[in-house]
Amino acid sequence: MRFFLREFEKIVCAVLFLGMTAIGFTNVVVRYGTNSSFAASEELLTNGFLLLTVFGAAVAAQRGEHLAVTIVQDSLPKRLGQAVFVLSVVLSVVLLAASAWFSWQSLTNLISNGMTSYALGIPAWWYQAALPFGFALVILRFLEHAAKTVRAPRDEPPATPDV
Repeated sequence: MRFFLREFEKIVCAVLFLGMTAIGFTNVVVRYGTNSSFAASEELLTNGFLLLTVFGAAVAAQRGEHLAVTIVQDSLPKRLGQAVFVLSVVLSVVLLAASAWFSWQSLTNLISNGMTSYALGIPAWWYQAALPFGFALVILRFLEHAAKTVRAPRDEPPATPDV
């Protein structure tokens, strides 16, 4: 169970990518084999990419591989550099929390208005349901990595998990 919790976002990304690959392959086979198209594939792949992006951001946050410009932080004394790092973490968490909140608002709006998807006719909120939780997971992984970074000595970056 501990492995599943630690690797949750990687598992989600792998399952999403596998499913998206199968859907894309099926669409190509249907298109070239029958001269028609699997219309729902665009809808499924577009929303799959959205989820893959959010859960992939959680993987990057866990590893500390988000884009960062650290030239100012690295040139400062240790204490001041840590303060700048903590400020960047706080601002990042505020931005991610706002993203989670707005995606939650979007989800509740889609549920209340009963909108359906254009190709499959399923409730549109099904595609949005994982987004607020994905953003919350990015916050959690980002804070985990930040805590490791603050505790680690300045010259040694924290160890990242093996891929």
